[in-house]
Amino acid sequence: MAAIKEEWYIIVNPHAGSGKTMKYWVPAERLLKEYNIPFYTVYTTHKHHATQLAAVAARRGYRKIMAVGGDGSIHEVFDGVLGWCETSGVDPSEFYLAVAPIGSGNDWIKSFGIPRDVEKVIGLLAKGRFVQEDVVKLTSDEGKVSYMANIGGFGFDSHVCQRVNAQKERGLRSSRIYLTSLIYNIFHIPVQNVAIYCDDELVFKGAIYDMALGNGSYCGGGMQQCSIADPTDGILDAMVVPVVTLGRLLTELPRIYNHTVHESKCILYLRGKKIRIEPLDEKSRDIVELDGEIVANLPVTVEVTGQHVNVLTSED
Repeated sequence: MAAIKEEWYIIVNPHAGSGKTMKYWVPAERLLKEYNIPFYTVYTTHKHHATQLAAVAARRGYRKIMAVGGDGSIHEVFDGVLGWCETSGVDPSEFYLAVAPIGSGNDWIKSFGIPRDVEKVIGLLAKGRFVQEDVVKLTSDEGKVSYMANIGGFGFDSHVCQRVNAQKERGLRSSRIYLTSLIYNIFHIPVQNVAIYCDDELVFKGAIYDMALGNGSYCGGGMQQCSIADPTDGILDAMVVPVVTLGRLLTELPRIYNHTVHESKCILYLRGKKIRIEPLDEKSRDIVELDGEIVANLPVTVEVTGQHVNVLTSED
């Protein structure tokens, strides 16, 4: 096995933040040098490149890896590092992960008090305070494996993500694309017929509009679908929205902004170590997203593995 390296391996997504990455990252590199933090920088050139780079870095002995980008970038780094750990047998707790938030979506950092200021993040990196985040793994019945840094789901959520990502791939970088995708899917809500198991117990069977799975709680720029999720507590949270009247849904909507989803009498809130979702018909083999990226189709099993990875946190 390669010798362990002390440098930070920094994976930069030059297309993050509507293409403004270098405006913020060049001063950050100067600051790294001022703090005498050794580092090696690489740049992604295509989708999923960060996953490949992170896996290669792990194999070469890097144990400190930073993503420069948004939630999609940190998801790819998680996939690369944790996927390599699974195949190599190396404990994820050997790794220290961080993100310099430049992307359009920066929800993962909220759970750890990380500021949306790249230079302040470098200051935190110099102080070196980390916390252990739970490793959450998704396995599809088709054999696909992915890891969730923050939050995922299917139904309404996954279709919004799919539409947003399609627009980004066409070169659209406006902050309005999430809003327009949200509005579109409100009028085209897919109904899924599923069976949901929590820790091997059947807890729901029927039609739903949406299901969110949470390692962290924040999504969509400040919403908290999994309102009491804590990425360090060894528990996986989930929110299930059954098919109800539009009027009832609208009365529940404020809960995703005021931290009370888990108190709803209409929405099913789950907490456990393992959640299994099975479609009840072929039409309900829906797409599943993790951290804004489409990763698989139902049926899937999502579970807290009992392992941990070290992630940068604030001083508070």
